[in-house]
Formats: sequence, structure tokens, C-alpha cells
Amino acid sequence: MDWKLELVSVPVSDVDRAKEFYTAKIGFNADHDHQVSDEIRFVQLTPPGSACSIAIGTGMPQAEPGSVRGLQVVVADVTAARAELAGRGVEVSEVQDFPWGRFVFFDDPDGNGWALQQLPDYS
Repeated sequence: MDWKLELVSVPVSDVDRAKEFYTAKIGFNADHDHQVSDEIRFVQLTPPGSACSIAIGTGMPQAEPGSVRGLQVVVADVTAARAELAGRGVEVSEVQDFPWGRFVFFDDPDGNGWALQQLPDYS
């Protein structure tokens, strides 16, 4: 049986600001933006090429905005990904090299922490 992680909730304080950040600055696809009721809004965003999406919104059970740390996206070339994000105005760290990969780090406007990882070449 396959177990597929498909959606991770990311708590934000301003849905429109977060949606703009994730789509315009980070390049995620806006899959859904549905106002279910006056209290509930569901927005689903997906990184290009990913099978897993994030959900932001209002009226959904969630942690404090900015409390999620360690979200990680794997890219083929972290240096190119860093340059792309920096060119879009994202405050992103310098490339950091570890035995388990090359990384850059950034936060969304609420402080939720992300890492981009380039996997090491084990060939």
C-alpha cells in the first residue's frame, strides 16, 4: 500500500499576503482558492513538479502563524534556485554545504521556515 503525503498546513496571519509570497516570489502554483463561508477560506499551493501541496487559509485548525519550521523542498541545483529566489526579492541565505546536501534557507512573511536542498551525488 502506498502512503502519499499530499498536503501540509502552513499557518499564516494574512492569507492574501502569504498567497502572493508563495506564488509571485517562490513560484508555487495556486491550485485552489475557495471561500467556503464567511469564516472559512481554503487556499492550496503546490511547488512546481511536486506531488505535495501546502494549505493556507482561515477557519482551519492550525498552529500559530510562523510556528512551522523545517519545511524542505528538494531542487536539482540549489545555487540556481537561490539566484531565482533572490532575483524575486526573497531574503535567502547563502548556500551552505553539509555532508547530506547543499542548502539555502528562507522564511515566509510570518516566519515559517523553509529549506531548499540539493541532494549529494552518491554516484
